[in-house]
Amino acid sequence: MEGPIQDSAVAPATAAQAGVRRVIVCAGTGCVANGSKKVLAALEKQMAAAGLDVVLEFRPEGHGDGVRVSHSGCQGFCQMGPLVTILPENILYTKVCEEDVPDIVNLTLLRGEPVERLLYVEPRTREKCLGPDQIPFYQRQHRSVLKECGFIDPDEIREYVAHGGYAAARKAFAEMDGKAVCDVIAASGLRGRGGGGFPTGRKWEAARVQDNAKKYVICNGDEGDPGAFMDRSVMEGNPHCVIEGMMIAARGIGADEGYIYVRAEYPLAVRRMRQAVADAEAAGFLGDDLFGSGQSFRLEVMEGAGAFVCGEETALMASIEGRRGMPAPKPPFPAQKGLWRKPTVINNVETLAQVPRIVMGGAAKYRECGTEKSPGTKTFALTGHVCNTGLIEVPFGTTLGEIVLNIGGGVTDDRGLIDKAGFKAVQIGGPSGGCLTPDLLDLPLDFDSLRSVGAMVGSGGLVVMNQKTCMVSVARFFMEFTQRESCGKCVLCREGTKQLLALLDDVIEGRGTAETLELLETLGHAVQIGSLCGLGKTAPNPVLSTLKHFRKEYEEHVFEKRCRAGRCKALARPSINPAVCKGCRLCVKACPVGAIMGEKKQPHRIDEGLCVKCGACAAACKFGAVEGI
Repeated sequence: MEGPIQDSAVAPATAAQAGVRRVIVCAGTGCVANGSKKVLAALEKQMAAAGLDVVLEFRPEGHGDGVRVSHSGCQGFCQMGPLVTILPENILYTKVCEEDVPDIVNLTLLRGEPVERLLYVEPRTREKCLGPDQIPFYQRQHRSVLKECGFIDPDEIREYVAHGGYAAARKAFAEMDGKAVCDVIAASGLRGRGGGGFPTGRKWEAARVQDNAKKYVICNGDEGDPGAFMDRSVMEGNPHCVIEGMMIAARGIGADEGYIYVRAEYPLAVRRMRQAVADAEAAGFLGDDLFGSGQSFRLEVMEGAGAFVCGEETALMASIEGRRGMPAPKPPFPAQKGLWRKPTVINNVETLAQVPRIVMGGAAKYRECGTEKSPGTKTFALTGHVCNTGLIEVPFGTTLGEIVLNIGGGVTDDRGLIDKAGFKAVQIGGPSGGCLTPDLLDLPLDFDSLRSVGAMVGSGGLVVMNQKTCMVSVARFFMEFTQRESCGKCVLCREGTKQLLALLDDVIEGRGTAETLELLETLGHAVQIGSLCGLGKTAPNPVLSTLKHFRKEYEEHVFEKRCRAGRCKALARPSINPAVCKGCRLCVKACPVGAIMGEKKQPHRIDEGLCVKCGACAAACKFGAVEGI
């Protein structure tokens, strides 16, 4: 078995250094949806037709010739998918389709030449980038948890083992006792990546000291935030690292049984986790007397109930037990009385994926990255009005500006073009989080810094918004989500979120008053205080956060009956700017009700009495002359 997996900012270099020929097709959910399976099949067929020795099964480096063709989990650069990586040249091809396969085979694999049109073009410099080490999106990251996700075959346990997999579990079971395991996790400063940021070592120690022969470990893979796909990508791309993390947790607390709770909406993650568990059992990594320790550990993969509230640990345990997923009061905490009233440790996917590196490298090595109180790295799902969307991983303490402007490549306008002055806000942490504004671009992203400005890391969703975003509508979007996902147990959460949604509708539809704004704040604070679980306590965050940072925008909706972004249809005041209008009559042809008047090559105008505010004219105009809608 080789040494432990090393950290790197870009794709693993071991294969390149060894000269092993690899063709790796991204098979994360995003790339699969865009046709990467067809690309993989076409590559296998075209390479065989070209006389290349196609190797489909895993071979240890240095054993045999040929070109290995395989799929990987998410390679991160989701906006540019489907992605194909060529090693040892370390070439990354973007937006690959079946028609591109002959050129990849004939030019790159047979003649060693890159296919220029498939290379990523940096939008600001217009330079073509050969591989990840030249692309700012990858260069500025520190890919640790995600490193193997875009490299190894997630369905091949031998490849995981060849890259140091299960070495940490072997060390934990063969060389350490439960206290030593909990001590090293505590010393590392690892904090839960599910949103709360609770110290993992303290959670494990609380379960370890419980005097009970039966204990459980649960992996919380019930990732439900809109725009979040970090845990899904880890489970799809490197399922064995999650299993190994759970094994080490089991060693730490003395558990012999565990559950991996995955959203049913993640069928690929469910399939790959189940396959990984079966392979680990067949290889002897799961079962009885692990590594000669005398301790047993078995895992079961369970599909979640599809409710956002089941991400809360007491609701999750209720779901596993076959009951309706509803939160329960704490204490007692799961570490004391959890699943079936037995001591239980619950960690999310990313937290568990960090554990093997800590055990192999030590706490001090882990603390070299990140900040003092938030060590290590964090994955984020970067989406919205940003040039480079995808899955990223950076050290805690990385600034918001570094992520949005450099890794993300800058904010875009509605046409996808970079807008240097267009940054308006970032919604961080999904429905539980809050808004970060341009004056916070230098804010380091870590648990404590975000809490100090009224936001939170949450699961890791980052939604970037430009100046054409209506912040009231953003608050309503998240409130609608949490209201729909409320389990209904708490009156304040059940009824309060419904009333908050109704108040936001009043603002958006022109019925809001000064009292509406007062009620939004008062009710939001009441729901925070009176709700039982984290869903209700954080549900008002988007409303309170946007009221704090964008109150002027709320006041414009209420007092001026105007939406500056032109997104609220009831408040739209469509008009044509005569200084910009060319009189081309494209808007006239697009209007379904004949509300646009004017002579050809002369500025046009909109008859407000006829206009139905459908936006067809704005969509048709090539010059941006239509305003207010």
